Amino acid sequence: MFRHLAPVILLTISNVFMTFAWYGHLKHKSTALWIVILISWGIAFFEYCFQVPANRIGHGVYNAAQLKTIQEVITLIVFSFFSVLYLKEEFKWNYLVGFLFIILAVFFIFKKW
Repeated sequence: MFRHLAPVILLTISNVFMTFAWYGHLKHKSTALWIVILISWGIAFFEYCFQVPANRIGHGVYNAAQLKTIQEVITLIVFSFFSVLYLKEEFKWNYLVGFLFIILAVFFIFKKW
């Protein structure tokens, strides 16, 4: 079971770092762009420290398409919480509908045909 869960945990941690690297600076628009780029690169380093092992470990359990699908769903979940809690943006119904269509892709990717 750990082999199935470890990639998901590592990808979740990776996505938290990625989300802050990509979007965290939006609350600090007065900071010079070159500074936020350097800070984002620094944060992205830690993202890769979790993402690369997640994919390495996960590829023994999941195929590449499944790993990418897991990562995208995690990204949507992490980003949804981030945008509401950190950026204080509204989560609208149409976002949920769009995300549900993406999650429907999980069914098709993981279904044994």
